[in-house]
Amino acid sequence: MTQIEEPAPPPAASRSLTIAQLADLAGVSTATVSKVVNGRSEVAPDTRALVENLIREHGYRRRKRRLAPAPLLELVFHELLGAYALQIINGVAQVAREHRLAVVLSELQGRHTPGRGWIEDVLARRSTGVITVFSGLTDTQRVQLETRDIPLVVVDPTGDPGHRVPSVGAGNWNGGLSATRHLLSLGHRRIAVITGPARMLSSRARLDGYRAAMDAAGVPVDPELVREGDFNVEDGLAHALDLLRLPDRPTAIFACNDDQAVGVYQAADELGLRIPADLSVVGFDDLPEAGRAIPPLTTIRQPLAEMARAATRMVIALAQGDPLPQNRVELATDLVVRRSTAPPAA
Repeated sequence: MTQIEEPAPPPAASRSLTIAQLADLAGVSTATVSKVVNGRSEVAPDTRALVENLIREHGYRRRKRRLAPAPLLELVFHELLGAYALQIINGVAQVAREHRLAVVLSELQGRHTPGRGWIEDVLARRSTGVITVFSGLTDTQRVQLETRDIPLVVVDPTGDPGHRVPSVGAGNWNGGLSATRHLLSLGHRRIAVITGPARMLSSRARLDGYRAAMDAAGVPVDPELVREGDFNVEDGLAHALDLLRLPDRPTAIFACNDDQAVGVYQAADELGLRIPADLSVVGFDDLPEAGRAIPPLTTIRQPLAEMARAATRMVIALAQGDPLPQNRVELATDLVVRRSTAPPAA
């Protein structure tokens, strides 16, 4: 007798499961799975991880029509300091108001990845979308948002966000190129650079732009003049003091953000050097303080508020089910020449 083979069922990963089916697989109650799905905290870590793994593997199908998301946008910073954060907040808030959305601010206290408590709160609030600034999420956290239909957009990503994660950034490479070309055009050849952390995409791009400008001008890069900082005033001060005490000190310093440039100003003052007569300085960001410095700082303008507005429009479009024309948006930077740069002293 010929045996007729039944067609194989589709792979489990292609068939999203309901809460009841997930509960059966996990060996827990439907109430427990519901708590995990909705970001409730009263679930043991091992159980939560088991359910999240099943959701990631199989997908999650709601039996009932999905509840409308809360009219909230999550805005996440690694730290809330200074004019950089304020410009981003204002840009996000402007677009959020147009769509009658409130903004929930979270600060990671210097970390670049949120902890478990943050993701649980977001899931519990059923927010419309998430915007992270100079920070990112773990793979697990991204999947948790994705399975709950909460879109994510990254502003000024610290690393390569990948093709799946929409992001908004600035022309960091071109900014580094323009800053260095400006100093070269004034006649500087001993040009130092103080970068941000090498793990950050913007730091690497600005440094690459600096190297490209030096290479195009036929000026060798002295490794002693390349310093890695952490995008703060203290690092700018410490590295500038070290650079300016070299026997053959630089005649110009490109600081890869305006805070570091402030530290360079402090170092020059401490050593009795005049800007720009003895030292030219270029920053990056064009925060309001740059124009108020003495002398006003030559810098690269990064369109922070515009970046924030673009990211907010993207996350709202995704929440409404509209496809994005492109997943990566990069806005142009511009050189703003003020009085902190001049030809080197003869």
